[in-house]
Amino acid sequence: MSARIGEQRSPGFWPLAIVFALFVIFLYGPMITIFVLSFQGPEGGLTFPLRGLSLHWFHRLAEGLGTVDIGAAFLRSLMLGTVVMLCTVVLSVLAGLAFRKRLKGGNTLFFIVVASLIMPSIIVSLGIGLQFRLLDTGIKGLLETMGATDLLDNYGTALGLLTSALGAHLTWTLPFGLLIMFAVFNRFNPAYEEAARDLGATPWQSFLHVVLPLIGPSIVGIGMFGFTLSWDEIARTSQAIGDVNTLPLELQALTTTVTNPAIYALGTVTTLVSFVVMGVALSAAALLGRRSARKK
Repeated sequence: MSARIGEQRSPGFWPLAIVFALFVIFLYGPMITIFVLSFQGPEGGLTFPLRGLSLHWFHRLAEGLGTVDIGAAFLRSLMLGTVVMLCTVVLSVLAGLAFRKRLKGGNTLFFIVVASLIMPSIIVSLGIGLQFRLLDTGIKGLLETMGATDLLDNYGTALGLLTSALGAHLTWTLPFGLLIMFAVFNRFNPAYEEAARDLGATPWQSFLHVVLPLIGPSIVGIGMFGFTLSWDEIARTSQAIGDVNTLPLELQALTTTVTNPAIYALGTVTTLVSFVVMGVALSAAALLGRRSARKK
Protein backbone atom coordinates (compact mmCIF):
# COMPACT_ATOMS: atom_id res chain seq x y z
CA MET A 1 0.00 0.00 0.00
CA SER A 2 2.81 2.44 0.97
CA ALA A 3 4.56 1.70 -2.30
CA ARG A 4 1.43 2.58 -4.23
CA ILE A 5 0.98 5.84 -2.33
CA GLY A 6 4.55 6.83 -3.14
CA GLU A 7 4.22 6.02 -6.85
CA GLN A 8 4.97 8.88 -9.21
CA ARG A 9 2.29 10.01 -11.63
CA SER A 10 3.14 9.70 -15.31
CA PRO A 11 4.05 12.99 -17.05
CA GLY A 12 0.79 13.00 -19.00
CA PHE A 13 -1.49 12.47 -15.99
CA TRP A 14 -2.03 16.06 -14.89
CA PRO A 15 -2.60 17.54 -18.38
CA LEU A 16 -5.19 14.82 -19.07
CA ALA A 17 -6.75 15.35 -15.64
CA ILE A 18 -7.07 19.09 -16.30
CA VAL A 19 -8.65 18.47 -19.71
CA PHE A 20 -11.11 16.01 -18.16
CA ALA A 21 -12.00 18.45 -15.38
CA LEU A 22 -12.60 21.23 -17.91
CA PHE A 23 -14.78 18.88 -19.96
CA VAL A 24 -16.89 17.97 -16.91
CA ILE A 25 -17.28 21.66 -16.00
CA PHE A 26 -18.28 22.50 -19.58
CA LEU A 27 -20.76 19.60 -19.65
CA TYR A 28 -22.44 20.04 -16.27
CA GLY A 29 -21.63 23.65 -15.42
CA PRO A 30 -24.64 25.16 -17.26
CA MET A 31 -27.04 22.70 -15.63
CA ILE A 32 -25.67 23.39 -12.15
CA THR A 33 -25.86 27.13 -12.82
CA ILE A 34 -29.56 26.83 -13.75
CA PHE A 35 -30.22 24.78 -10.62
CA VAL A 36 -28.55 27.35 -8.37
CA LEU A 37 -30.22 30.40 -9.93
CA SER A 38 -33.68 28.80 -9.75
CA PHE A 39 -33.53 28.88 -5.93
CA GLN A 40 -33.09 32.65 -5.69
CA GLY A 41 -35.21 34.94 -3.56
CA PRO A 42 -37.99 37.24 -4.89
CA GLU A 43 -35.43 39.87 -5.92
CA GLY A 44 -33.37 37.41 -7.94
CA GLY A 45 -32.38 37.98 -11.54
CA LEU A 46 -31.15 35.97 -14.49
CA THR A 47 -27.47 36.24 -13.61
CA PHE A 48 -25.18 36.05 -10.62
CA PRO A 49 -24.74 37.17 -7.86
CA LEU A 50 -27.33 35.02 -6.11
CA ARG A 51 -29.91 37.15 -4.30
CA GLY A 52 -31.40 35.25 -1.43
CA LEU A 53 -32.36 31.61 -1.18
CA SER A 54 -35.98 30.42 -1.41
CA LEU A 55 -38.56 28.42 -3.39
CA HIS A 56 -40.24 31.64 -4.55
CA TRP A 57 -39.81 30.99 -8.28
CA PHE A 58 -41.12 27.45 -8.00
CA HIS A 59 -44.28 28.86 -6.43
CA ARG A 60 -44.48 31.37 -9.27
CA LEU A 61 -44.09 28.51 -11.72
CA ALA A 62 -46.96 26.61 -10.08
CA GLU A 63 -49.17 29.69 -10.48
CA GLY A 64 -48.44 29.81 -14.22
CA LEU A 65 -46.29 31.90 -16.51
CA GLY A 66 -48.55 34.42 -18.21
CA THR A 67 -50.90 32.85 -20.73
CA VAL A 68 -48.90 29.63 -20.98
CA ASP A 69 -50.49 26.57 -19.33
CA ILE A 70 -47.37 24.87 -18.03
CA GLY A 71 -49.36 22.07 -16.38
CA ALA A 72 -51.08 21.09 -19.63
CA ALA A 73 -47.80 21.19 -21.56
CA PHE A 74 -46.17 19.05 -18.84
CA LEU A 75 -48.94 16.44 -19.11
CA ARG A 76 -48.75 16.43 -22.91
CA SER A 77 -45.00 15.79 -22.81
CA LEU A 78 -45.46 13.12 -20.15
CA MET A 79 -48.12 11.32 -22.19
CA LEU A 80 -46.14 11.56 -25.43
CA GLY A 81 -42.95 10.37 -23.73
CA THR A 82 -44.76 7.39 -22.20
CA VAL A 83 -46.32 6.34 -25.52
CA VAL A 84 -43.00 6.78 -27.33
CA MET A 85 -41.30 4.68 -24.65
CA LEU A 86 -43.81 1.83 -24.99
CA CYS A 87 -43.73 1.88 -28.79
CA THR A 88 -39.92 1.97 -28.83
CA VAL A 89 -39.67 -0.99 -26.45
CA VAL A 90 -42.22 -3.16 -28.26
CA LEU A 91 -40.97 -2.44 -31.78
CA SER A 92 -37.30 -2.78 -30.80
CA VAL A 93 -37.83 -6.15 -29.12
CA LEU A 94 -39.89 -7.48 -32.05
CA ALA A 95 -37.28 -6.25 -34.53
CA GLY A 96 -34.48 -7.75 -32.48
CA LEU A 97 -36.25 -11.12 -32.45
CA ALA A 98 -36.92 -10.93 -36.19
CA PHE A 99 -33.33 -10.06 -37.07
CA ARG A 100 -32.01 -13.08 -35.19
CA LYS A 101 -32.75 -14.96 -38.41
CA ARG A 102 -31.35 -13.96 -41.76
CA LEU A 103 -33.96 -11.81 -43.48
CA LYS A 104 -34.09 -11.12 -47.18
CA GLY A 105 -33.49 -7.39 -47.53
CA GLY A 106 -32.72 -7.13 -43.83
CA ASN A 107 -29.63 -4.98 -44.35
CA THR A 108 -31.54 -2.53 -46.51
CA LEU A 109 -34.34 -2.35 -43.94
CA PHE A 110 -31.83 -1.71 -41.15
CA PHE A 111 -30.15 1.15 -43.00
CA ILE A 112 -33.54 2.69 -43.80
CA VAL A 113 -34.44 2.66 -40.10
CA VAL A 114 -31.19 4.21 -38.88
CA ALA A 115 -31.01 6.74 -41.73
CA SER A 116 -33.08 9.18 -39.66
CA LEU A 117 -30.09 9.58 -37.33
CA ILE A 118 -28.14 11.09 -40.22
CA MET A 119 -30.85 13.47 -41.41
CA PRO A 120 -31.01 16.91 -39.74
CA SER A 121 -33.79 16.86 -37.14
CA ILE A 122 -35.53 19.95 -38.48
CA ILE A 123 -35.67 18.43 -41.98
CA VAL A 124 -37.30 15.28 -40.59
CA SER A 125 -39.85 17.45 -38.77
CA LEU A 126 -40.59 19.52 -41.87
CA GLY A 127 -41.03 16.39 -43.97
CA ILE A 128 -43.44 14.78 -41.53
CA GLY A 129 -45.39 18.01 -41.18
CA LEU A 130 -45.66 18.30 -44.98
CA GLN A 131 -46.83 14.69 -45.28
CA PHE A 132 -49.62 15.24 -42.79
CA ARG A 133 -50.68 18.50 -44.43
CA LEU A 134 -50.95 16.64 -47.73
CA LEU A 135 -52.97 14.01 -45.88
CA ASP A 136 -55.26 16.76 -44.59
CA THR A 137 -55.79 18.01 -48.13
CA GLY A 138 -56.63 14.49 -49.33
CA ILE A 139 -59.06 13.82 -46.47
CA LYS A 140 -60.82 17.15 -46.97
CA GLY A 141 -61.08 16.52 -50.71
CA LEU A 142 -62.52 13.06 -50.07
CA LEU A 143 -65.07 14.39 -47.58
CA GLU A 144 -66.08 17.12 -50.00
CA THR A 145 -66.51 14.59 -52.81
CA MET A 146 -68.65 12.39 -50.54
CA GLY A 147 -70.76 15.37 -49.55
CA ALA A 148 -70.02 14.85 -45.84
CA THR A 149 -70.32 18.55 -45.01
CA ASP A 150 -70.75 17.98 -41.26
CA LEU A 151 -67.56 15.95 -41.03
CA LEU A 152 -65.76 18.44 -43.26
CA ASP A 153 -66.78 21.39 -41.07
CA ASN A 154 -65.65 19.61 -37.91
CA TYR A 155 -62.39 18.29 -39.37
CA GLY A 156 -59.30 20.10 -38.18
CA THR A 157 -56.00 18.42 -38.95
CA ALA A 158 -54.34 15.03 -38.74
CA LEU A 159 -51.34 16.72 -37.11
CA GLY A 160 -51.35 15.95 -33.43
CA LEU A 161 -49.62 14.68 -30.34
CA LEU A 162 -50.19 10.97 -30.95
CA THR A 163 -50.04 11.05 -34.75
CA SER A 164 -47.41 13.22 -36.42
CA ALA A 165 -45.51 14.07 -33.22
CA LEU A 166 -45.40 10.40 -32.21
CA GLY A 167 -44.03 9.45 -35.62
CA ALA A 168 -41.43 12.22 -35.48
CA HIS A 169 -40.19 11.08 -32.07
CA LEU A 170 -40.04 7.44 -33.13
CA THR A 171 -37.68 8.38 -35.97
CA TRP A 172 -35.31 9.47 -33.18
CA THR A 173 -35.84 6.79 -30.53
CA LEU A 174 -36.31 3.63 -32.60
CA PRO A 175 -32.80 3.54 -34.12
CA PHE A 176 -31.27 3.65 -30.64
CA GLY A 177 -33.60 0.90 -29.44
CA LEU A 178 -32.78 -1.28 -32.43
CA LEU A 179 -29.04 -0.85 -32.01
CA ILE A 180 -29.29 -1.87 -28.36
CA MET A 181 -31.39 -4.95 -29.12
CA PHE A 182 -29.10 -6.04 -31.93
CA ALA A 183 -26.12 -5.82 -29.59
CA VAL A 184 -28.00 -7.80 -26.92
CA PHE A 185 -29.09 -10.61 -29.22
CA ASN A 186 -25.65 -10.84 -30.83
CA ARG A 187 -24.32 -11.90 -27.42
CA PHE A 188 -27.36 -13.99 -26.47
CA ASN A 189 -26.66 -17.68 -25.95
CA PRO A 190 -29.36 -19.73 -27.77
CA ALA A 191 -28.53 -22.73 -25.60
CA TYR A 192 -30.94 -21.42 -22.96
CA GLU A 193 -33.83 -21.55 -25.42
CA GLU A 194 -32.79 -24.98 -26.66
CA ALA A 195 -32.78 -26.27 -23.09
CA ALA A 196 -36.27 -24.85 -22.53
CA ARG A 197 -37.57 -26.50 -25.71
CA ASP A 198 -35.99 -29.81 -24.66
CA LEU A 199 -37.98 -29.54 -21.44
CA GLY A 200 -41.21 -29.13 -23.41
CA ALA A 201 -41.63 -25.34 -23.39
CA THR A 202 -43.56 -23.75 -26.25
CA PRO A 203 -41.95 -20.85 -28.17
CA TRP A 204 -44.06 -18.38 -26.18
CA GLN A 205 -43.14 -19.99 -22.86
CA SER A 206 -39.49 -20.02 -23.87
CA PHE A 207 -39.62 -16.30 -24.64
CA LEU A 208 -41.61 -15.38 -21.54
CA HIS A 209 -39.68 -17.43 -18.98
CA VAL A 210 -36.20 -17.60 -20.49
CA VAL A 211 -35.49 -14.84 -23.04
CA LEU A 212 -37.43 -12.00 -21.46
CA PRO A 213 -35.82 -12.22 -17.99
CA LEU A 214 -32.35 -12.31 -19.58
CA ILE A 215 -32.91 -9.27 -21.80
CA GLY A 216 -35.01 -7.45 -19.17
CA PRO A 217 -32.30 -4.96 -18.09
CA SER A 218 -31.71 -4.02 -21.73
CA ILE A 219 -35.43 -3.49 -22.27
CA VAL A 220 -35.51 -1.16 -19.29
CA GLY A 221 -32.58 0.74 -20.81
CA ILE A 222 -34.41 1.09 -24.12
CA GLY A 223 -37.47 2.40 -22.28
CA MET A 224 -35.31 4.97 -20.49
CA PHE A 225 -33.78 6.10 -23.77
CA GLY A 226 -37.20 6.29 -25.40
CA PHE A 227 -38.71 8.47 -22.69
CA THR A 228 -35.78 10.80 -22.09
CA LEU A 229 -35.10 11.38 -25.79
CA SER A 230 -38.78 12.19 -26.33
CA TRP A 231 -39.09 14.27 -23.17
CA ASP A 232 -36.66 16.99 -24.24
CA GLU A 233 -36.98 16.82 -28.04
CA ILE A 234 -37.59 20.15 -29.79
CA ALA A 235 -36.44 20.10 -33.41
CA ARG A 236 -38.35 16.99 -34.50
CA THR A 237 -41.47 18.24 -32.74
CA SER A 238 -41.53 21.84 -33.89
CA GLN A 239 -43.08 21.32 -37.34
CA ALA A 240 -44.99 18.11 -36.59
CA ILE A 241 -46.98 18.88 -33.45
CA GLY A 242 -50.00 20.72 -34.82
CA ASP A 243 -51.92 23.19 -32.70
CA VAL A 244 -50.49 22.22 -29.29
CA ASN A 245 -47.04 22.42 -27.76
CA THR A 246 -44.98 20.08 -25.65
CA LEU A 247 -43.13 21.35 -22.59
CA PRO A 248 -39.75 21.81 -24.36
CA LEU A 249 -41.43 23.93 -27.05
CA GLU A 250 -43.15 26.05 -24.42
CA LEU A 251 -39.83 26.39 -22.60
CA GLN A 252 -38.13 27.52 -25.79
CA ALA A 253 -40.85 30.12 -26.41
CA LEU A 254 -40.68 31.38 -22.83
CA THR A 255 -36.97 32.16 -23.10
CA THR A 256 -37.87 35.20 -25.21
CA THR A 257 -40.65 36.50 -22.95
CA VAL A 258 -39.92 35.49 -19.35
CA THR A 259 -37.19 37.63 -17.79
CA ASN A 260 -37.06 36.22 -14.26
CA PRO A 261 -35.74 33.02 -12.62
CA ALA A 262 -39.11 31.27 -13.09
CA ILE A 263 -37.71 30.04 -16.40
CA TYR A 264 -34.83 28.47 -14.47
CA ALA A 265 -37.28 26.83 -12.07
CA LEU A 266 -39.04 25.26 -15.05
CA GLY A 267 -35.72 24.01 -16.40
CA THR A 268 -34.89 22.52 -13.00
CA VAL A 269 -38.23 20.68 -12.81
CA THR A 270 -37.92 19.21 -16.31
CA THR A 271 -34.35 18.08 -15.62
CA LEU A 272 -35.35 16.46 -12.34
CA VAL A 273 -38.07 14.49 -14.16
CA SER A 274 -35.38 13.09 -16.47
CA PHE A 275 -33.20 12.20 -13.48
CA VAL A 276 -36.12 10.45 -11.77
CA VAL A 277 -36.84 8.39 -14.89
CA MET A 278 -33.18 7.45 -15.23
CA GLY A 279 -33.00 6.53 -11.54
CA VAL A 280 -36.07 4.31 -11.77
CA ALA A 281 -34.76 2.69 -14.96
CA LEU A 282 -31.31 2.00 -13.53
CA SER A 283 -32.81 0.58 -10.32
CA ALA A 284 -35.15 -1.66 -12.30
CA ALA A 285 -32.29 -2.83 -14.54
CA ALA A 286 -30.12 -3.62 -11.52
CA LEU A 287 -32.98 -5.53 -9.86
CA LEU A 288 -33.66 -7.57 -13.00
CA GLY A 289 -29.95 -8.25 -13.39
CA ARG A 290 -29.69 -9.61 -9.84
CA ARG A 291 -32.76 -11.80 -10.30
CA SER A 292 -31.36 -13.19 -13.54
CA ALA A 293 -28.03 -13.92 -11.85
CA ARG A 294 -29.78 -15.74 -9.00
CA LYS A 295 -31.74 -17.91 -11.44
CA LYS A 296 -28.52 -18.98 -13.12
